[in-house]
Amino acid sequence: MPRAGLTRDDVVISAAGLADEIGYSGVTMGLLAGRLGVRTPSLYKHVGSLADVQHRLATLAMTELGEVIGDAVQGRSGRDALAAMLTAVRAYVRAHPGRYMATIGAEFTGPDDPLLAAGTRVINSISAVLRGYGVAESEMNHAIRTIRSTMHGFALLEASAGFQWDADPDESFEWMIRFIDRGLRSGPS
Repeated sequence: MPRAGLTRDDVVISAAGLADEIGYSGVTMGLLAGRLGVRTPSLYKHVGSLADVQHRLATLAMTELGEVIGDAVQGRSGRDALAAMLTAVRAYVRAHPGRYMATIGAEFTGPDDPLLAAGTRVINSISAVLRGYGVAESEMNHAIRTIRSTMHGFALLEASAGFQWDADPDESFEWMIRFIDRGLRSGPS
């Protein structure tokens, strides 16, 4: 019998907190059950499997990421929008490294998958920033991949203590924004 009042959303939120604390790869059904104060088999009344939890966690994280990016770029354009977007992603990964990791490699289950809708919102926000620079639709996929790779790389390296030399990561972050801004303004060669 499931714990009274426990919902699927409770399970996913708990998994998100656990992922942020111990790392995404450390989340297990046993640890999750312990955190929720139930026996592991009780979780299966709410979720189908660990893969189901992971997919729902990816959806939660992508939804949150879409919200923070959308809020950050609202009413902005050019370098201001770019800096706001990159800063929002950096802050999200710092605050939620485990749940952010859930988004990496998460696959859509079909056209009605909420993860697809959440991912589309993120991509649309990035596209809007890039359109402000005049990036042509024929170049948009390349530009999106470049921006996502740059955001992802910096944020994950920083979150995993990958910047251990004496240069200030905040200065490097500002340098990166200027570098990307210059590249977007000059366009592809």
